[in-house]
Amino acid sequence: MLAGRDGVIARLFPAANAAGDPAKSYDIAPAELFGLMREMRAAGLELLGLYHSHPNGQNEPSASDIERAYYPDAAYFIIAPRADAAQPVRAFSIREGRVAELAIEIV
Repeated sequence: MLAGRDGVIARLFPAANAAGDPAKSYDIAPAELFGLMREMRAAGLELLGLYHSHPNGQNEPSASDIERAYYPDAAYFIIAPRADAAQPVRAFSIREGRVAELAIEIV
């Protein structure tokens, strides 16, 4: 999970992948998710994004990613950790099943 203020990500909140088949999907256990959200609020930060990787495929939202985009105001970052990836980091807005790629700036 990615948190910050005013659209600037300032802190990373890593979470364990609790999915039944972590090679094909991702999921954050509810207790961990709630704990991370409390930690963000205590630090005065807001949820700005979520990230995961697609190690063997394209870093664009899958049908499952779109279906499970539960935070419409967050950016969804998908990482392609391969040497041949043209864009190793991409971000998307996913709202009501609609996907739009976002411009990102690393500072």
